[in-house]
Amino acid sequence: MHRFDVYPDPESREHLPDLVVLQSELLERLDNVVVAPLRGQGGGRSIPILRLNPVVEVEGQPYFVRIQDLAAIPAHRLRQAVCNPATRLQPCNPFVTLQPVCNLSSEREARLAALDLLFTGVL
Repeated sequence: MHRFDVYPDPESREHLPDLVVLQSELLERLDNVVVAPLRGQGGGRSIPILRLNPVVEVEGQPYFVRIQDLAAIPAHRLRQAVCNPATRLQPCNPFVTLQPVCNLSSEREARLAALDLLFTGVL
């Protein structure tokens, strides 16, 4: 799991389908990971603050990063068990990370500026 990787959220609601990892990969052994949800540009009731909610493109679709909704979630939500528990043909390995949809490192400055705005209030 790398910083700014985008993963599908297996427990998502339709309007918040993906999560972007905000914490450093140096801390990937922690039980939790800090993420922010992505919201599609259409259909949201609230008007985003562009400095707080930078626009990103994931699989050709624009999304707002919901920095104000960041959360620590159990890291296992972004991992899958590699086994078939019904047949038990192979031992389960719960530490295989799902493949990220993409990585948003190329726009890291916008995400870091949004985190600064959230925590310091400085634009």
